Amino acid sequence: MKIPNAITAMLAGIVLTLASLWFGQNHGLMPVAASEEAPLVDGLFNAMMTIAAGLFILVQGALVISIIKFRKRPGDETDAPPVDGNLSLEIVWTAIPVVIVLGLSVYSFEVYNTMGGLDPMASHDHGPHQMAMTSGSAIAAPLPGSEDAIPPAKEEKIALGVGASPENQGNPADLEVNVLGLQFAWIFTYPESGVVSGELHIPAGKEVQLNIAAQDVLHAFWVPQFRLKQDAIPARTTELRFKPKTPGDYPIVCAELCGAYHGAMQTRVLVETPEDFEAWLQTQIALQKDAASQTVAMNPGELSDGEFLAPFVRDMGINSAALEQLHPAAHHEHHNS
Repeated sequence: MKIPNAITAMLAGIVLTLASLWFGQNHGLMPVAASEEAPLVDGLFNAMMTIAAGLFILVQGALVISIIKFRKRPGDETDAPPVDGNLSLEIVWTAIPVVIVLGLSVYSFEVYNTMGGLDPMASHDHGPHQMAMTSGSAIAAPLPGSEDAIPPAKEEKIALGVGASPENQGNPADLEVNVLGLQFAWIFTYPESGVVSGELHIPAGKEVQLNIAAQDVLHAFWVPQFRLKQDAIPARTTELRFKPKTPGDYPIVCAELCGAYHGAMQTRVLVETPEDFEAWLQTQIALQKDAASQTVAMNPGELSDGEFLAPFVRDMGINSAALEQLHPAAHHEHHNS
């Protein structure tokens, strides 16, 4: 029994759709989704993978069928019938990409808006400053006096980074962290407590706002498990606001080529339960208080000459015993100097 072409095409379309949907949802190319924003990005990526898989199967399937069905028969030395244009076919293969591109554009815009990409409050700076160039760096410090020479920018209307989601716009984040990128490390400062760390600790389930800046050249703060990346720009502050969801230890990678040791510019973000995060924060506060008290205890003005110079005896070519022979008058002069 010969199956009508329409039914064959319909069955092929059903198989093609099911195969594309399965691959688009089960490709396994993305790491674990550890933030509430990650599923939004995954949904967009899966949609693109579904469309790409369908087009790949359609094009490659048409090629294979054509090669088999229209292959040269034994003894057939004739040419194939000439084909001169097909307006309907040209309209179809032009319309399909247009519809796909427009659909993905609308979808990606909606994802970006839902994540907070259009929050006008995400931009806090007043435009770029005039920068001085130094050897070995793309951008360095602002020129002295340039702050007065550059007129203030007009009111920002476009977000510089990813701000609050539409339902949270105008509300402060639960935790704010200042992030500084420099060759070749990340430094995290918690302004409310004064804690400074080389690792980012944040509580799960709480909204976090990162104020990102760069000291020297362009860097890019990227956590693949969060599906978030934000440039760190010298003399400008960008914002990245998100809500971590899954406790764990995730890498922070610089995604902008920033120098010879760019590949080593890595650290980690630890998403902890609120209780563990608070315990870590209090520990860091206590450690920094201890360090500050030790610094006060080692005030050079209160040290003897021997104690003051002991760390330098090797470079000075003398021994600590010789330091004890210093005249008391010299000790007195040291403390008066």
